[in-house]
Amino acid sequence: MFHIRRIFDDILPRNRRAIEQIQGILGSQLKGLSQSHIAKIPDLLRNPFKYDFRSTLYVAETQGTGKVRGFALLSHEPAIHFCYLDYLATDRETIGRGIGSALYERVREESVLLQVDGLFFECLPDDPALSRNPQILKQNRARLKFYESFGARPIEGTAYETPLKPEGDNPPYLVFDGLGRTVVPRKAYLRGVVETILEKKYRGVCSKAYIQMVLASIRDDPARVREPRYFKKQSAAVFPVSGFFGRIALVVNDNHAIHHVQERGYVEAPVRIPSILDALGQTNLFLRFPAKEFSEKPLLAVHDSEYLRYFKRICEKIPPTSSVYPYVFPIRNRAHPPLELAVRAGYYCIDTFTPLSNNAFIAAREAVKCALTAAEKIIGGFRIAYALVRPPGHHAERNVFGGFCYFNNAAIAAHHLSQYGPVAMLDVDYHHGNGQQFIFYRRSDVLTVSIHGHPSVAYPYFSGFANERGEGPGNGFNVNLPLPESTEASVYLETLSKALSHIRHFRPRYLVVCLGLDTAKGDPTGSWGLQGKDFAEMGRSIGAAGLPTLVVQEGGYRTRTIGSNARCFFEGLWNGMFAR
Repeated sequence: MFHIRRIFDDILPRNRRAIEQIQGILGSQLKGLSQSHIAKIPDLLRNPFKYDFRSTLYVAETQGTGKVRGFALLSHEPAIHFCYLDYLATDRETIGRGIGSALYERVREESVLLQVDGLFFECLPDDPALSRNPQILKQNRARLKFYESFGARPIEGTAYETPLKPEGDNPPYLVFDGLGRTVVPRKAYLRGVVETILEKKYRGVCSKAYIQMVLASIRDDPARVREPRYFKKQSAAVFPVSGFFGRIALVVNDNHAIHHVQERGYVEAPVRIPSILDALGQTNLFLRFPAKEFSEKPLLAVHDSEYLRYFKRICEKIPPTSSVYPYVFPIRNRAHPPLELAVRAGYYCIDTFTPLSNNAFIAAREAVKCALTAAEKIIGGFRIAYALVRPPGHHAERNVFGGFCYFNNAAIAAHHLSQYGPVAMLDVDYHHGNGQQFIFYRRSDVLTVSIHGHPSVAYPYFSGFANERGEGPGNGFNVNLPLPESTEASVYLETLSKALSHIRHFRPRYLVVCLGLDTAKGDPTGSWGLQGKDFAEMGRSIGAAGLPTLVVQEGGYRTRTIGSNARCFFEGLWNGMFAR
């Protein structure tokens, strides 16, 4: 089995190893490719402004071993709205096993998500007059047949395939893939694409005279795309925006119900999860995945080891039907924790209503696994992933729990994503996201933004003020947008627009949304009145930012409407991200 993941740079050792294998495949499969072209792949990823394209590698790897079986390098040119496929190749052992098809489907899907007008690439000719070696001609025909099966065909009637030297052989066709749409490029658009390719992809190779000659040959409007040659009927189906990576990856904490505090008034109940799942099941937007196993390393990168050790030990000692509530707190002296574990609960907790139970640690640990699995789905290519978890996490700080939260699921996932580029966290729960604020308060690689009820009237009361901006290297990278106890939906959405403006200015690679649905009308823990249409607009605004987005479930306790509000949010998020 193999899986496909995206590589944005060569910072991580895992990525460097993959790139080394890719360079080996290029060297063996494309004998005529110069070593300088092969060597510059890491630089293409690191320095997009140098090459005027944003390049991304898609790697097909054997699961468990990291052996690269194939890859595709895609470049995106946002100004002219096209994508260019630099390379697509598989190793010799796996030719014909479907890896090339999977990679090309992934490239097409990404092109659709980037909302380009076409995917272009070069392919050696299947004309004997242009390809004189019978063996090479046979290979060329096989490649063009492969691409034609997806609806991609060469542009005709131009001088693009003119050799740079009179004696040159195998000059490439320029191939166009309309991504399932029955469109062909207009003359002005095609000229812009060709000029960009020849000037930027072939910098220093094509003379100005050659470029002008090719541009002048583009006279048809619209351009001519070659009729199908290998298939009587065009076999490629219309490419759906909601393809595999255009769906929402859903990871659910299946073990959440073991943490069930049955005391009257405890609103963080197991029924919240099936209520949401039932509503999401009314759409076809989601693909469900099981949670993966992770070591404690990602958890310990965010949480204190002593707190982790205490939490695990106390939960093991609590009888199955009992709960321990904090009741003594270290206001005067935090330097010396009590010896008795039950009394020590207050040393690690910020309130009196978040109990410890026999299964709290297990459930919280499972929630972390879900959040990390969902983050891995984003790294692997999904534009949206949803970790539907309980217990929630955004009130858990580095060494304290509270607000029904034990581990900060979203912060752990954000830290994990930060290895691949800057991350923005947007908390839309009614209550301030104090956990991630304090965890990232001195960091500049993770921007934390929270919209919440003003701390003068809303839990956790002692954080969430507008003047809390971060410290040291993190100064300016924490944004709090507190709102009054009575806030209309229109004011909330205006505030959301401000929050998204901060995020756009930060220019993150990933967005983590802490989705609290307790801003809803009638929620027992909030005082606002957002309804389904408001959650849909909230989702649409967030999706329109166009960032790979991980959503982690936080609060929301009105079970009559939590499911429909979640569905409205995700329908809006999907439309904002993908609607053309």
